[in-house]
Amino acid sequence: MRDDLGTVVAVPSRVRRVVSIVPSLTEAIAVTRRELLVGATDWCTHPEDLDVTRVRGTKNPDLEMIRELAPDVVIANAEENREADLDALRAAGLAVWVTAPTTVAESLDSLQRMLAAVTGEVPQWLDQAREVWSTPSAGPRRRALIPVWRRPWMALGRDTFAGDLLQRLGIDNVLAQSPERYPKIDLTALPEYDVVVLPDEPYAFSPTDGPEAFERPAFCVSGRHLTWYGPSLVEARAVLTEQLQ
Repeated sequence: MRDDLGTVVAVPSRVRRVVSIVPSLTEAIAVTRRELLVGATDWCTHPEDLDVTRVRGTKNPDLEMIRELAPDVVIANAEENREADLDALRAAGLAVWVTAPTTVAESLDSLQRMLAAVTGEVPQWLDQAREVWSTPSAGPRRRALIPVWRRPWMALGRDTFAGDLLQRLGIDNVLAQSPERYPKIDLTALPEYDVVVLPDEPYAFSPTDGPEAFERPAFCVSGRHLTWYGPSLVEARAVLTEQLQ
């Protein structure tokens, strides 16, 4: 079986133990086959009642603890996890499945491949997500700046999942042609834009932290629904459409 990077991954024919070091993929596996999960990061907050061993964060996972959990497969992401950590897990003899989608369509296909390989099924929620995102927005379009960090200011640039998702909601990323995926920005030297979209992760933008820096209308939105690909995609369109009004 090949993951999103085209790497052949030796996934057992029957998986019994999974460690996920990506919050959205932890949720995807937990909602589909919760009993398989034996480890997840401290940032894996959904489902809220998930009771598994915590292995620190996405950027600093406890590699020794992961090895001790003896998973049949470790689920990772090319952007969220460090290649050095993934190489160390592979060197320890663990199967590592890496996802790397940059669009909504790619995320749905990526989830289907991963879940079929790990859980042996394609869950109903994934079919529902495909239906939800099968049509583009028919409303008026707006050009948006989408910051993801402050001090220094950084924003969505080219080829991002969140940028593609917003485009499907009628929100065009003003920095979509940037040479970088997450460029540092100068708020005084930006292309013209209509609105600002401020997710509450990775930086915790809020009504009192972020909007005051801009002269354009600013909308605070759910970072989970904007940046996670998993069961949250079923409700993300409705949630974000409401928050962007």
